[in-house]
Amino acid sequence: MSHPLIGAPAPTFAMTNTHGRTVTSAQLSGTAYMLVFVPFAFSDTCTNELIDLRGAEDLLARDDLKVIVVSCDSIYTLKAWADTHSYKAELLSDFWPHGEVSRQYGVFNPQKGLATRGTFLVDAAGVVRWAIVNPEGEARDLADYRRAVIDLLD
Repeated sequence: MSHPLIGAPAPTFAMTNTHGRTVTSAQLSGTAYMLVFVPFAFSDTCTNELIDLRGAEDLLARDDLKVIVVSCDSIYTLKAWADTHSYKAELLSDFWPHGEVSRQYGVFNPQKGLATRGTFLVDAAGVVRWAIVNPEGEARDLADYRRAVIDLLD
């Protein structure tokens, strides 16, 4: 099933990274990016997904793609996770206003206060071109990311 954002302009955002700096969608203009929403950095499934993503150099080292992980965790939690697992890619906090960006992308669970496992590939013009949202507890497959990136950028 298609996600309602596919083909629409990506929602704009401003979030804080693990270094306390604001990262905005406007700063990404002209570059394709993939937003990878995760519920909680230190949960087992999220940790395993992010460790797999950390090892996906074919995605992370591309000049034409920025991979960004988003969580409703605080920047301090995300920084601790990144330090613990030697994660170098961008981690952004959607902590406050709590889940605002996750809500815009339709992946916020208000009963649990977290983002569900949604991934959105946005082209250089700022249009959502691909999305996947997995059920609670179900990890995403990096092969899906690779196919979507190849379809869009190669």
